[in-house]
Amino acid sequence: MPLTTRLWYAARPVIAAALVSTSALWLPSVAAATGTPEPSSVPSAPSQPSVAFYYGIDPPVELLSGYDAAVVEPDSGFNPLAHRLPHTTWFAYASVGEVLPSRSYYADLPKAWLAGHNESWASRVVDQSQPGWPAFYVDHVIAPLWDKGYRGFFLDTLDSWQLVAKTDAERARQQAGLAAVIRAVRARYPDAKLIFNRGFEILPQVHDLAYAVAFESLYRGWDQAQQRYVEVSQADRDWLLAQASTIRTQYHLPVVSIDYCPPADRACARDTATKIRALGIVPYVTDGALSTMGIGALEPLRRRILVVQDPPARTDLNVSPGVRFLAMPLNYLGYRIDYRDASEPMPQGDLRNRYAGIVLWMNNDVPRPADYRAWLAKQIDAGLPVAVFTSFGIQLDPALAQKLDLQIVPGQPANGKLEVESYDSKLMGFEMKPRPDPHDYTAIRVGTQSRSLLRLRSGNFVIDGAAITPWGGYAMRPFGVYDLGAVNQARWVTQPLAFLRAALRLPADMPVPDTTTENGRRLLMSHIDGDGFASRAEFSDGTAPNTDAAPQYSGDVLYRLLRDSGMPTTVSLIEGEVSDDGPYKAFAAHLRTLGTRIFQLPNVEVGTHTYTHPLQWMRVTGLGVSSTKDVQTEGGSQVNKDGLSIDIPGYRFSIDREIEGSIDFIDRQIAPANKPVSMVLWSGDCQVPAPVLKAAYDAGVLNLNGGDTLITKSYPSWTAIAPLGVMKGGYYQVFAPNQNEELYTGLWQGPFYGFTRVLETFAMTDQPIRFKPMDIYYHMFSGTKYASMKALREVFDTVLQQPVTPVFTSEYARKVLDFLDASITRDGERWTVRDGGQLRTVRLPPGRVPDLTNATGVASYLPGPGGTYVHLTGGEASFAVIDQSKAPRMPYLADANGVIDNFTRTPSGFSFDLRARVAPQFRLANTGACRVTRHTLSTDAHLLHVDVACDA
Repeated sequence: MPLTTRLWYAARPVIAAALVSTSALWLPSVAAATGTPEPSSVPSAPSQPSVAFYYGIDPPVELLSGYDAAVVEPDSGFNPLAHRLPHTTWFAYASVGEVLPSRSYYADLPKAWLAGHNESWASRVVDQSQPGWPAFYVDHVIAPLWDKGYRGFFLDTLDSWQLVAKTDAERARQQAGLAAVIRAVRARYPDAKLIFNRGFEILPQVHDLAYAVAFESLYRGWDQAQQRYVEVSQADRDWLLAQASTIRTQYHLPVVSIDYCPPADRACARDTATKIRALGIVPYVTDGALSTMGIGALEPLRRRILVVQDPPARTDLNVSPGVRFLAMPLNYLGYRIDYRDASEPMPQGDLRNRYAGIVLWMNNDVPRPADYRAWLAKQIDAGLPVAVFTSFGIQLDPALAQKLDLQIVPGQPANGKLEVESYDSKLMGFEMKPRPDPHDYTAIRVGTQSRSLLRLRSGNFVIDGAAITPWGGYAMRPFGVYDLGAVNQARWVTQPLAFLRAALRLPADMPVPDTTTENGRRLLMSHIDGDGFASRAEFSDGTAPNTDAAPQYSGDVLYRLLRDSGMPTTVSLIEGEVSDDGPYKAFAAHLRTLGTRIFQLPNVEVGTHTYTHPLQWMRVTGLGVSSTKDVQTEGGSQVNKDGLSIDIPGYRFSIDREIEGSIDFIDRQIAPANKPVSMVLWSGDCQVPAPVLKAAYDAGVLNLNGGDTLITKSYPSWTAIAPLGVMKGGYYQVFAPNQNEELYTGLWQGPFYGFTRVLETFAMTDQPIRFKPMDIYYHMFSGTKYASMKALREVFDTVLQQPVTPVFTSEYARKVLDFLDASITRDGERWTVRDGGQLRTVRLPPGRVPDLTNATGVASYLPGPGGTYVHLTGGEASFAVIDQSKAPRMPYLADANGVIDNFTRTPSGFSFDLRARVAPQFRLANTGACRVTRHTLSTDAHLLHVDVACDA
């Protein structure tokens, strides 16, 4: 079947080819004191669903999730199970009347059932009257899509039978067969949502099975045969409108019109969508191939940035400059990132429909300069903002320089000196002042349309090291990030947040999905890598002897810490360390018993740290530097013991054995029956390739680790703060919020109390800007030494006294994945935010707050580091934003240490349920004339119901 729906013409069915108030009320718990975005020109109608169509590869979930129904091409590789959203139903394109030979089920289709051809689409027409066709269609087309996670189906080519049925009797048989197919689908899957593309003749028989009815080309069409966009005649439009009237008045179904405009002509798309919506019809206007993001009843903001870089060959993405330096500030500003290696062909097409901007980080000239130059010039001409760091990747010629409002400056610095003449202190000189290098510079000067951020001079030799330009902006080497090679550190010369926002024209008022905070309190979590579970404790903590006859292991000591603190913790084990096949088989059974005891704690969730703890993932998977010792993934026939920390005799490396195998072992032999493995915590260098990430996704578990957040007083730079994670081959590696104790203890060489310095990291990632939640991340071997355990207890005691929301790392990982999928839509002064329901906070600029008088899905807000944190109550929220000084005085929830559910605002107050991982705490504001009652719904589950009733 084709990758686009059919174009139908003519009036006859013939195919053509901080607390605001001064009164804050604290309530005790059980245990203690408990660029400017384009405004949408076609806002959605609340009475009808919004519908989007995208048949290209890599569907932009963060845009499609703004719609109630999103139709995608199932052969694009999209996985709906990885993007379960409470407000968006994923529909699979499914042709009924025709089949393409390229479809997987074509070979099994009896060829006697093929009744004709559609030459325009190179497809075959299926005889709907065949008795076996309904069952075949359900079994071979719908069932595999249902198993993949689709819960809606866009049934296309419902009129193709007209190509082969020539008599009234033939037409009647085809219509009856078509209706039988639709009934068979709903009989097998009663909850499936079905959108019909036309099929007007069979609506009297099956209208009660439809979610909506669509047709194409009310105003603008696509002529497949001539490959061109066309205007629709008034006669054709009148005929379609008559059909729409019948569908709406007689069957009370939503009607969707899919129209077509050139992807570069957004004005055409907006104008057409507005016209369609004015008729009471659900609009969606896209390109002829439905392979770019169109405009429907709404227009979500673009939240993707394309980063083009040139890391050294065979360098894992985790440690590339784009991830190390650019990703964190872009994440903070609310953007997810696609990476492209400059050695590969550049992405083609109109990138404006997907990306908010492009960032270049080039240390060298690109290998195909002519192609790259043409591509860059095309993006500039298209008006897509571009920010350039380090170099342009090519030598600028006069024509390109003129296009960029730049002048190529001849000559060179006099006497080997280059000095700073002036710089913009708001955007430059951030962590260190500019330090010119007379041997490393780009000889350009800005024109009259640009603004210099850093002017350098050497006599008559005058250049601009950084600037904001009409097309974006640049910061040449070494004025982006300065490498302090001698101490293995770096410093930002450019203020990255301010520069990226200015160069890419990013909106300053967009609500930013925030993964650091929930209900006004900073998130706190903890996880333990399994290394050292077989190690004996070197001290006795007084609770039990530690002798050769009765040895104490690290797990014994950590068990008591976990039990007594109640801290939600993800605990992982290395299978090879506790298996009878490993090097510790003499006491492996005891270790498994100890593991079960730890996993039974209610504040512990179960994780795996793989089978053999690979240290260098790129080598053991065969994706690293070429070597005779490299292990190949095909068949796992070679073993690289240098890349494995656990030596299993005879073991041949296998991705499936490392991930799914270790999960199965822990589930069967160690974990409680009601608490299976939920996380894989990456081992070694954590530079896991895409096939390894895929294995975790296929096993149904979340993943964590990687990233190097190590900012401290001795490394006081944002360059030491890692991003949320990185996408590899369609699978996302979630980075740990900060690093483990090994990096604070000299790689476990001492001082063993060094992990107390993680408190510096926690403080410096919270003030003046909250970049990260807190994660107490350590290894099992921390339980072996008195000094390391004392450090752990100090960290626990310190953070648990702070206003925090404790969570499991799996909950954090889900929030990160929600960040990727969240959609943000603006309609005038009102914002709508949608995600999977796990990420419950958006951040507004300082001094701005949501208007609670007419907000939906919003509990309240609290000013905090870097902005105002808005507390969401679920997967969808809508609110206007006002100045804090204009906020009405009304009671609200200031903060809480858990998840808010069932939030209801009433004329006299509000009520909510609070579900926490520890004893529930909450704080209210503006409650001077209010009565507060609370009911403990479950002590074990820390569940509380609160009612607030206020006098008028």
